[in-house]
Amino acid sequence: MRIKLIANPVSGGDARPRIQAALTALQQQGADVELYLTGARGDARRAAEQASLEDYERIVVAGGDGTLNEVVNGVASPDLPIAFLPFGTVNVFALEAAIPMQLEAACALAVQGTPRKITLGRINDELFLLMVSAGWDAGAVARVRPALKRLIGRLAYGVSALEVLLMHPSEPLELILPDGSRHTGFGVVVSNCRYYGGRYIVSPQASMCRDDLEVCLLRQGSRLALLKFAVNLLLKRPLRSPLVEFFTLSSAELRGAKVSVQTDGDAWGELPVRLEAVPQAVTMVLPAISELKPGEI
Repeated sequence: MRIKLIANPVSGGDARPRIQAALTALQQQGADVELYLTGARGDARRAAEQASLEDYERIVVAGGDGTLNEVVNGVASPDLPIAFLPFGTVNVFALEAAIPMQLEAACALAVQGTPRKITLGRINDELFLLMVSAGWDAGAVARVRPALKRLIGRLAYGVSALEVLLMHPSEPLELILPDGSRHTGFGVVVSNCRYYGGRYIVSPQASMCRDDLEVCLLRQGSRLALLKFAVNLLLKRPLRSPLVEFFTLSSAELRGAKVSVQTDGDAWGELPVRLEAVPQAVTMVLPAISELKPGEI
């Protein structure tokens, strides 16, 4: 099997030893591997653009959710299978798809796993795997300091979220549905999967195998409401009305002034944006259906 291994050497810290171990493990699985190391943002996307079905049978991504996001946006053909080795800080896609965190097991899955087409989301002209959010949490993602993230990992997001909560009032935003109806809120999470920021669940009905997206709209904008939202997530309690309102949709618009947006855990920009579901957008290498627990994928 011919594989292009696209690896981020700074994912989760210094990933070079793990990348070398992954290269060895893939070769032991019988794969012929070409290694590409990223050096800057956008490199993984460009490397994926240059990979074709004529040259490779699979792309293997060693990195975090952001590196995987770049690859699915760059891959030349939706039929070229993509496997994931979770090297990042949070690795939400691996949690959602039941991809092993143990390196040798993940490499075995990358070679032996089942290629399946999944639904992605689109924000304007870019694809996303997991979620788009706007408001308080996206502002926190934009404020995360890379040095602190390297030092304390995912806790850096919590520090940033607390800073945003204390220092910046919530700005209103508007969700516009395909029928033209408008709904006002103070934060929104548009999900293509159940997990958010780890094993926390915002939209329990979301799935990459469905042809739509789940939207959780935060209806209240006070600091107390934001804190209640965060505490419910941390304690894994269901989010309910009147704090939030849920929608299932295939497309929508989000509008607002100076409201931050994040996609798949990386800062994206600000509103307004257009969103839509893209069924069968990409082929991912996943565990067999029989190996999945109820609710996974």
